[in-house]
Amino acid sequence: MTTATKPARKLGATGPEVFPIALGCMGMSGMYGATDDAESIATIHAALDAGVNLLDTGDFYGMGHNEMLIGRALHFNRDEVLLSVKFGAQRGPNGAWLGYDARPAAVKTALAYTLKRLGVDYIDIYRPARLDPNVPIEETIGAIAQMVKAGYVRHIGLSEVGPETIRRAAAVHPIVDLQIEYALVSRSPEAKIFPVLDELRIAATTYGALSRGLLSGSKIGSLGDFRAHLPRFKGENHAANQQLAGQLRMIAASRSITPVQLAIAWVLAKSPSIVPVVGSRTRAQIAEALGALHVKLTAEEVAELEAAVPAEAVAGTRYDSMQMTMLDSEK
Repeated sequence: MTTATKPARKLGATGPEVFPIALGCMGMSGMYGATDDAESIATIHAALDAGVNLLDTGDFYGMGHNEMLIGRALHFNRDEVLLSVKFGAQRGPNGAWLGYDARPAAVKTALAYTLKRLGVDYIDIYRPARLDPNVPIEETIGAIAQMVKAGYVRHIGLSEVGPETIRRAAAVHPIVDLQIEYALVSRSPEAKIFPVLDELRIAATTYGALSRGLLSGSKIGSLGDFRAHLPRFKGENHAANQQLAGQLRMIAASRSITPVQLAIAWVLAKSPSIVPVVGSRTRAQIAEALGALHVKLTAEEVAELEAAVPAEAVAGTRYDSMQMTMLDSEK
């Protein structure tokens, strides 16, 4: 295995060029248990210092906490940083998930509050977090397109939607990227979704390269770690999945790299149109993740890795049954 520095990647036909790895900030707002704001901000700064220029967040992460945290960290030239924001998920005061709202008025209201929390004048990439089953995607994208024309948004993205929705959205306004889970053990987008993205020249910003720590042996943390409710981390499923994690660890060790770096390098090797979003919460984690940029996998090595850690062998779905039925990307 050789090392190489990978060039910037372009988000679709009309989007900006970005560093090959993006920083996902969700975990800085409690989704995996207790967090440390000071370390989170230091992690954001470390990522930016290393060249990362795309930060991903959602207005519902920590009920606004994540956006305010990023706003506190934005002590640099705004033009050098790209902000990707998801919206639409509705939450109660107790953190409960209440559904999705992507009506045109809700789009604009959510954007107004996001701009205020982040302390910026525009969002680089704005996207509905999920398809609202009660609102035609054309109406949602049309509302964001109005915000593009008004200067409050630069580009439009999508998240966890399937081929038909992608085509309908792209017919309304250029789409620069689709955000979707993609990992060695979560490869369903390869069948029908990625071909459509390639056809329409839309990039993919993929999350979950480690299946939320499953492949790196990460332990479920304190109260508030949402992985405790995910099928892949429960009982017999989790025990079975540790065998896959063990395979990844052995292969990584044989190459003198970490499982984290190998899993991210696999995503990077799959297509120059894919930008993995890594959910690092500490400076040590982002440093380890960025080490994947120095790992070059040949086509043969990619095939060998996929054979050793086959997607069909993973036990359990990536979300619980109720959430899976709500995912347009899984239909």
